[in-house]
Amino acid sequence: MKLNIKNTIKILFFSAAIFSQAGCSTSNDTVDPVVNPPVVNPPVVVTNDVDFWLTKGDQSVLLGKQTGTLGFGTNVNNYANIEVNESQKYQTIDGFGYTLTGGSADVINKLTAAKKSALLQELFGTGANSIGVSYLRISIGASDLNAEPFTYDDLAAGETDLTLAKFSLDKDKAGVIALLKEILAINPKILILATPWSAPLWMKDKDSFVGGKLQTQYYDVYAKYFVKYIQQMKAEGITIDAVTPQNEPLHDGNNPSMYMSALEQANFIKNNLGPAFKAANLNVKIIAYDHNCDNPNYPKAILADADAFPFVDGSAFHLYAGDISALSNVYNSYPTKNVYFTEQWTSSAGDFGGDLKWHVRNVIVGSMRNYSKNALEWNLANDGAFQPHTNGGCSMCKGALTVTSSESFQRNVAYYIIAHASKFVPAGSVRISSTSSGSLQNVAFITPSGSKVLVVVNDSSTAEIFNIKFNNKWVTTSLDAGSVGTYTWK
Repeated sequence: MKLNIKNTIKILFFSAAIFSQAGCSTSNDTVDPVVNPPVVNPPVVVTNDVDFWLTKGDQSVLLGKQTGTLGFGTNVNNYANIEVNESQKYQTIDGFGYTLTGGSADVINKLTAAKKSALLQELFGTGANSIGVSYLRISIGASDLNAEPFTYDDLAAGETDLTLAKFSLDKDKAGVIALLKEILAINPKILILATPWSAPLWMKDKDSFVGGKLQTQYYDVYAKYFVKYIQQMKAEGITIDAVTPQNEPLHDGNNPSMYMSALEQANFIKNNLGPAFKAANLNVKIIAYDHNCDNPNYPKAILADADAFPFVDGSAFHLYAGDISALSNVYNSYPTKNVYFTEQWTSSAGDFGGDLKWHVRNVIVGSMRNYSKNALEWNLANDGAFQPHTNGGCSMCKGALTVTSSESFQRNVAYYIIAHASKFVPAGSVRISSTSSGSLQNVAFITPSGSKVLVVVNDSSTAEIFNIKFNNKWVTTSLDAGSVGTYTWK
């Protein structure tokens, strides 16, 4: 039979194809078309490794836990990285919170017993619906967010009380003191910083709550005034962890207020306040300054005083002027001394989104990355008219809460600013390393239980996709412009 070359070639190719598809060989074995079936990979199961809580500047999400899955992996992408390194540790954190002004106590105490109890649990408890506030600042006597100015030893003009026989906490017993007792029943470990806005008028060189200086002849009795305050608060069951000698010592136009230069404060601390605490065996921190970041030389002058230095735990700052890096300026000059961030207000005329972004960037991320042991917003609560306040006191200070009736309150921007840290970073946590990444301002912590926490604010005008990198793996997430995210993982 004559072979057709073209047909022979077709047969050979067809036979080869059959053998190939069947996985066959040229042996004498029987061909089995299912010897090597195609391998089907099981679906990849991604577990959620990271919890994510979000607040958006437009208020469409407010401290909301997100339901998406964030699993650590190694799939390569070109997004920016925030790398967290728990082996590089910085300062231990004392807490996050507010100033419990006399006005704050007044409006919270107007809530019904049930509503107030629920609110205090939400603020100071540890439950799933709580934000875990762990630090409070209070005033020694009145602040400008009391209904009227007062001290604990007010006398008629011309009188003095060198033995402090007329010293009394009575004006605060039904307000701040009563409320603190309820708070301490919820969180007995909360830290309390106490600060005077003014000394009693009979100690000042001006018969006015506004301005004036502490007369040197009363330095010693004023130190004993602090001691008596701490002791009587202790008798009420309230432990004062720290004091500052004067709120905003360079601002003498508030009601109440008192001017105190750096030299005067150094002299008062080294010659009177420090020795008085030592004599009374008080283990209470003395924190210098308590004013704006534009004058780091004030606390540095006090710390440069060899006799004042041993009595001073550190220095405290506000940010109505200057830059938050002032904390590092002072810390780097005196690294054995602590720095604290103790006050920043939100205005009744402020914008939620703008305030959220600015305060998280500066008060939370900024203070922490500059070694602060705490971060406090200003007043905890007031009413819908931003009352109470003294005549001449702050009329635009917006509380973290607005109490609108005996049965209701609203949460304002300062609530969420603090909550994004306080809910997740308890006292005793330690700041750890996290890399900066463009407009994604951030700070990281490790908690006493070993959880890692990363707070991120997107400081840009556009949404950002990024990786959170940890132990050579990463998760990919995103934040809209102006949004704040808190991420936690074990």
